[in-house]
Amino acid sequence: MSTFPIESLLLTVVRITTKQGETVLTNATGFFFERDGRVFLVTNRHVIVDEPTEHHPDSLDLALHVSEGNIAEIVSVNIPLFEGGKPIWREATDSGGLIDVVAVALSPDQLPETTVYRAFTSDHLVEELDEVEVGTSLLVVGFPLGFHDTLHHLPVARQAVIASSFGMRFQGTGCFLTDARTHRGISGAPVVARFSDRRGRSSLPYLLLGIHASRIDMTTRDQEQDEALGLNCAWYSDVLGTLTEDPPQDIPSPEPSPEDTVSSAPSTTPAPIAASPVPAPSKSSESPATT
Repeated sequence: MSTFPIESLLLTVVRITTKQGETVLTNATGFFFERDGRVFLVTNRHVIVDEPTEHHPDSLDLALHVSEGNIAEIVSVNIPLFEGGKPIWREATDSGGLIDVVAVALSPDQLPETTVYRAFTSDHLVEELDEVEVGTSLLVVGFPLGFHDTLHHLPVARQAVIASSFGMRFQGTGCFLTDARTHRGISGAPVVARFSDRRGRSSLPYLLLGIHASRIDMTTRDQEQDEALGLNCAWYSDVLGTLTEDPPQDIPSPEPSPEDTVSSAPSTTPAPIAASPVPAPSKSSESPATT
């Protein structure tokens, strides 16, 4: 791979527009993950299906760079979410319930031959938990409120730190906390930590620690006297090992029970992750927004 003037990290991320027919629903963030020669789009589950809000898109538009000589040149590629009436994305559960991360396998004919991107691989996942600890500096790369470099169509990076014990399942879910200023539209963003002094243009010197999902707040917070916590949930990236297996596991999943507020003591017991099938779509009433 030749040296490229754009930081590789920025090219792992893609801007997602969810659609139902020709109707634009939401904007979000995704990133590329490669395994055994296959390329996957990774994002949050609630980006492509969210039962509580009746959000049920049937396709995604991806804004893809197609020229290394002119990074401003992009094309919009539509990725159907259903094939023969069946959903194509992969999702997973663990003992805490449904995991808010999905992977969509992208076939070679879905991507233009000249697509310019970089992908995380299993080499970017954490092997030893003691490599990372609370307070570690992070970057969260995506499209907050849809904001980005509209000339070159590149995402922005927000600084963050790990805010809970890394390796522990915060409140029994497959998440850890980050302390960062985040917004809607950055759902599905990679949460990374630099692990090498190598330049980040020709190489990708980052550990992929998690996938940003949501902000966390207290339901008891006084809206006038207390500021928001400024904490966020990031799902551990080890779920990608399960989501990108071939063939994918076929295990029934429970109904989702998202938890965005602090309400109980944390559990530290790890549990296996299993891939599972997903339900068919229903009518959506969501208006254009970011997620």
